[in-house]
Amino acid sequence: MKKALINIDYTKDFIAEDGALTCGQPGQDIEKEIVSITKQFIDRNDYVVFAVDLHEKGDKYHPETALFPPHNIRGTKGRTLFGELDNIYINNKNNPNVYWMDKSRYSSFAGTDLEIKLKERGITEVHLIGVCTDICVLHTAVDAYNKGFSIVVHEKAVASFNEQGHDWALQHFASSINAKVIKNLP
Repeated sequence: MKKALINIDYTKDFIAEDGALTCGQPGQDIEKEIVSITKQFIDRNDYVVFAVDLHEKGDKYHPETALFPPHNIRGTKGRTLFGELDNIYINNKNNPNVYWMDKSRYSSFAGTDLEIKLKERGITEVHLIGVCTDICVLHTAVDAYNKGFSIVVHEKAVASFNEQGHDWALQHFASSINAKVIKNLP
């Protein structure tokens, strides 16, 4: 079974203390696990996707505008990957198995070429890490389920600014979309 890692929205705006829509400490606490899992997938030559939220300054038509403050605006430092993950991406961005993908909706599949990229490579299992567990990770997982992929969510590598939502999503992954929720990379 071919695997891919989808690293979702681990940017400064979502993680840093001064991020525009930060989940703060919970997001910072998973950095070591995010880095470790990403390195393992790259070292094994598996497909690694950096699915990164992208918004335009002043976009009054985007549905998130009414829900959240402006975040991950094109050309801002807030879209930079947080911490050591940024160095990992920079050092591997020319690797054909590392893919940066802009996304403008919660799901990494919505309006992107992610499904095509995965199917071209014969990938049948997606591993999900990043933020927010109950928003972008959740919507990506549901779409992956609906598209027929096997799903693995790394519990120690997802976080949210909403602890109840985080806990609910972890339960939902296993009980409703048959995702494997694991504590460590096998």
